Amino acid sequence: MGVTTFTQEFTAPIAPSRMFKALILDSHNLIPKIAPQGIKSIEFIEGDGGVGSIKQTNFAEGGHLKCLKHKIDALDLDNLVCKYTLIEGGVIFDKIESVVYEVKFEASSNGECICKMSSEYHTKTGVELKEEDIKQGKEKAMGLYKVVEEYLSANPDVYA
Repeated sequence: MGVTTFTQEFTAPIAPSRMFKALILDSHNLIPKIAPQGIKSIEFIEGDGGVGSIKQTNFAEGGHLKCLKHKIDALDLDNLVCKYTLIEGGVIFDKIESVVYEVKFEASSNGECICKMSSEYHTKTGVELKEEDIKQGKEKAMGLYKVVEEYLSANPDVYA
């Protein structure tokens, strides 16, 4: 088994605590509401959102994936960090054992949010993963982050 790590970082003109609440703590309520064309629902199939909980994301009809399941490995409310593992996800598991994500929200000097993300892809023996292999998933995730950013900008009292 090999491990391939990808990192990315972006800034948003939103306070880090608001981004964390929207994208991590309350994503199961917010995301289906503001992005119903892509995500039908997000539900906890185990736990209540804390460490050890399993969250299932159900995609809208017509997409290439039906659902994904993530297990929350660590949740640091003080430092706005979440670590979670993709444990079930359809077609990608023919090459991948698991994917471990870490997302951290930090304040920049001008009050914006710096979002730092890392993804560790644990591949099956003999599989080499290239960035092109995961490009579509990264682009969809970034699109979702932008939708949340726009929603929070338009609704400054939400998660304040």
